[in-house]
Amino acid sequence: MAMTDVLSAEDIKKAVGAFSAESFNYKKFFEMVGLKKKSPEDVKKVFHILDKDRSGFIEEEELKFVLKGFTPDGRDLSDKETKALLAAGDKDGDGKIGADEFATMVAES
Repeated sequence: MAMTDVLSAEDIKKAVGAFSAESFNYKKFFEMVGLKKKSPEDVKKVFHILDKDRSGFIEEEELKFVLKGFTPDGRDLSDKETKALLAAGDKDGDGKIGADEFATMVAES
């Protein structure tokens, strides 16, 4: 499944392009990309696309490349942005973001 099966290619392009280095804001990004308006099932689909190693979690290394999960020409997040995103999503403190934690991040954005 491709990200464009769930989200509009145009929305993805606008959202990914809106955040230059050190400016990534996941709340604004999820809203701009249209994820906030999607059903819980669609949010889970996006989670599974971003979970590149299919571990059932999005680990810190996968978070660094989260924008590439939306579009191949997305930039890598900086270490600071990656750690901030992990801290925002990792509610149980296990160092990774599970599907429920991801859904909560989207809902709270």
